[in-house]
Amino acid sequence: MDDKTFIFLGGLHRSGTSLLHQIMRGHPLVSGFQNTGAPEDEGQHLQTVYPPASEFGGPGRFGFDERSFMSESHSLASPSNAGKLFSEWGKRWDLRRDYLIEKSPPNLVRARFLQAIFPRSMFIMITRHPIAVAYATQKWSGTSITSLIEHWLLCHERFLSDLPRLRKCFVIRYEDFVARPQEVMDEVYRFVGINSVRLNRDVHKHLDEKYYNEWSKDHQTTRLPLSYEERANRFGYSFRSLRATATSSPKHF
Repeated sequence: MDDKTFIFLGGLHRSGTSLLHQIMRGHPLVSGFQNTGAPEDEGQHLQTVYPPASEFGGPGRFGFDERSFMSESHSLASPSNAGKLFSEWGKRWDLRRDYLIEKSPPNLVRARFLQAIFPRSMFIMITRHPIAVAYATQKWSGTSITSLIEHWLLCHERFLSDLPRLRKCFVIRYEDFVARPQEVMDEVYRFVGINSVRLNRDVHKHLDEKYYNEWSKDHQTTRLPLSYEERANRFGYSFRSLRATATSSPKHF
């Protein structure tokens, strides 16, 4: 365990974590979960050390439960649990590889805990416009668009407060990723410290359009609190000009 580098991917459900995970686990130096039978091959479902997001309400809800937020001071952040977690995940990693990757959306608010468990860890977080995340998540959460946006803001603000305590963290935007996938992946691999490889799959660029169109129809009756705009601006997003924010980058928090 001490000779491995752990890469944790995080970002709210429907933010692009699965796509990023699928691409990165294909790198010849990286091992990631695949064909596990668990939803999206997420590590949170392949261990018994800490509760998955489903125990706190699932997509679009888990961040409203304070127990979802885990840090180095959490009672589960112990050497014995580190060994147990590595044992459970290690059965599904190729331990001949030096870089071991795990992705779960709640990693966004649990990075400090994971860093305490695995000191040789790094984090890659992906953000996506709260409007797109809200509409894409609503079929699972069954909650209002306003509630889903509040959930987005709450979780990302929690991450932002944790960020200064993370030793190695890289943040990318879904919008930048789909617009320039090879360029963004080159940056990701450079951050990790491994050679870049060419993408061998298509990345669709216009999936957010349908969500923006839905918002254009709904926002006349869905009134967001005025504070939401300023809160979203901290992450390079706006509810007033959705497409105009696509070139800014949150790596400069």
